[in-house]
Amino acid sequence: MPTILRIFGYRFFFFSNEGNEPPHIHVEKAEAYAKYWLEPVELASSYAFNAKELNELRKLVISNKELFEQKWHEYFS
Repeated sequence: MPTILRIFGYRFFFFSNEGNEPPHIHVEKAEAYAKYWLEPVELASSYAFNAKELNELRKLVISNKELFEQKWHEYFS
């Protein structure tokens, strides 16, 4: 479960057994969780984040998309 980024209390990561899915990133903070597809950046699922937090997370995913995709391809290639 490689952690790619920690920022503002959020942890961005992916699971090591998900290489068969399109590139995506998981994010968690306390008991809240979300999953974003990277191409295009789109919310796949969420639990316990409110709309304001999900909007903030989407902006963070967009601004770090290159890093997330690079790490995804490095890990699963």
